[in-house]
Amino acid sequence: MRRLALALATVVLLVLTGCTGGTSAAGGFVSGDGTITTVPVGQRVPAPEISGTTLEGEPWSSASVNGKVLVYNVWGSWCQPCIKEAPALVKAAARTATSAQFVGINSRDIGKPQAQAFVREFGVTYPNLYDPAGELVLLFAGKLPLSAIPSTVIVDTQGRIAARVLGETTEATLVGLIDDVAAGR
Repeated sequence: MRRLALALATVVLLVLTGCTGGTSAAGGFVSGDGTITTVPVGQRVPAPEISGTTLEGEPWSSASVNGKVLVYNVWGSWCQPCIKEAPALVKAAARTATSAQFVGINSRDIGKPQAQAFVREFGVTYPNLYDPAGELVLLFAGKLPLSAIPSTVIVDTQGRIAARVLGETTEATLVGLIDDVAAGR
């Protein structure tokens, strides 16, 4: 059992440090450089089905979202770029509420209280899944990996990965990407 836990931790570390811009002095985590990857419609691959428990203890599954663009944001309450981008995510989610469903994936927080405090502080109203071991993040490996914290991936209405941002993003970037994906581009 200990070997399995160590192996999983190693895989998570490798995935999270894969294609990033470097190590931050604040916290020793790997942060992205804001690189945006868009996938042409004909080259998109199916996104993994994501399901888990929200920070409020409720079950959530991507299978319950129909007809909307899905926006996953991987974050941690300890992550300075996540703190900086949180207001932009909240605003983008509000601006695109009719066409997109935002979902946070809280990664590497030691406990739920820190993550819950983050969500309260920034007024985050969309669901946030608790993923302390990074198991949900690993589901994207081999597709378009979420190899930095924060990372944001956008899934089209057919359930295919359409875009990814490695590192901190902005409201304008997210709204533009969501609008393009919602329009079938």
